[in-house]
Amino acid sequence: MRRDIFQAIADPTRRSIIALIALQAMTPNSIADNFNTTRQAVSKHLRILSECELVKQEQRGREIYYSLEIEKMKEIDLWLEQYRKIWENRFNQLDNVLSTLKKK
Repeated sequence: MRRDIFQAIADPTRRSIIALIALQAMTPNSIADNFNTTRQAVSKHLRILSECELVKQEQRGREIYYSLEIEKMKEIDLWLEQYRKIWENRFNQLDNVLSTLKKK
């Protein structure tokens, strides 16, 4: 089954993993140390993130390091941009209404 990036970020643990590896690449064990869960559960989350291409793996000696795939995160930002414009427009309209009410 092919997952999309929105399924991947729907889970709070996966969002936390993304936040962790956004700053530096980490091994699965070092990622798992930040959660009250098993190493296998973290590996499952990493597999889903990898399938969605949100993280990439790099072999360094005997260790595998996971890091964030920034380009794929831009896909999320582009999708959100359309809604950001709607929200900003509505806030501007609300500002105009409030300004008009204040003047009265």
